[in-house]
Amino acid sequence: MNDRKKRRRRRSGNGLIDVLNGLLTLLVIGLVVLAGGFIFVASQYYGDGPLSEERVFRVESGASLSSTATRLEEQGLISNSVIFSQFGSRVEQNTLIKAGDFRIPAGASMSDIFTELTQGNPLRYAVIIPEGWTVWQAIQRINADDRLTGVIGQLPPEGSILPGSYDITPGDTRQDVLEKMQLAMTQALAEVWESRQPDLPLASPAELLILASIVEKETGIASERPQIAAVFVNRLRTSMRLQSDPTIIYGITLGQSTLDRGIRRSEIEERTAYNTYQIDGLPPTPIANPGIDALRAVANPDAHDYLYFVAKGATPSEGHVFAETYPEHQRNVASYRAIAAEAAAQAEAEAEAARQALEAEEAGEAAE
Repeated sequence: MNDRKKRRRRRSGNGLIDVLNGLLTLLVIGLVVLAGGFIFVASQYYGDGPLSEERVFRVESGASLSSTATRLEEQGLISNSVIFSQFGSRVEQNTLIKAGDFRIPAGASMSDIFTELTQGNPLRYAVIIPEGWTVWQAIQRINADDRLTGVIGQLPPEGSILPGSYDITPGDTRQDVLEKMQLAMTQALAEVWESRQPDLPLASPAELLILASIVEKETGIASERPQIAAVFVNRLRTSMRLQSDPTIIYGITLGQSTLDRGIRRSEIEERTAYNTYQIDGLPPTPIANPGIDALRAVANPDAHDYLYFVAKGATPSEGHVFAETYPEHQRNVASYRAIAAEAAAQAEAEAEAARQALEAEEAGEAAE
């Protein structure tokens, strides 16, 4: 009896040891599997990626880490979206990715890409609005930019956009970009108005904006703007009409096309709300979007007594000549017309020479 009890106790003890040994074995196997799995996942995350050449990858505004990982895998930038999103978020302790376009180099690891999308800087893009463009031209450019979303269906007020370069992120709405440009004009105009000369014949920031748009369209030479501005300020002070050709053109096109010809006499004589040859003072609205230099020129024009100006030569880059009296201005106009006629004759002569050269070449080829 006692022997059987002893054998039973020995078997019980051995069985417990066997269970413990089995559990230990399973634990070791589990640790080995986990270690192997971790090594595999880590090698996938930190190892070279499948991308064979540099690529630009776009993260849409509001995209999640999971959806971005799926797109990365679909486009062949990473091998496993789950490893990228789950392992990456735990290792990097970050799930917030930035919107924009990112340059991903060839062979970039998941770790490299994760860091780029969460800590890197998106590629910089910009919409550029040149000085002197109308709002119609500006909206045409904004609506044509396929990096932006939405559509601007209604033209904003003329002169409400500050020309310049505006950084954008792909996916930005066109309306947001427009509002950024309009805010820039509002702020610039307020700042310039506060720094204006105290005795200007301008009653409001709106009037300063209108005159600045005329100055902008009259000259593309920055150094001339204070001179041109002063001519118009002098005219306003003496109740002379501004007589600005760009205002006639705006009255014809309303800023929604270009006038690819000279102004006709009938158009000079026609009374429109914008024809400053026919109306007193300023037109009712700006005729373009003036840049900051034109705004500043009107706020602080040069001090001189000029009342007239005319182009100095056949090209706009040559600038203008100025006069205090009408007889002096007439002499300047006559000089300009002579220069313009000479330039036109020269251009026609060069065109005729080119035609003759082409005809001679074709005749020679026919003879062969």
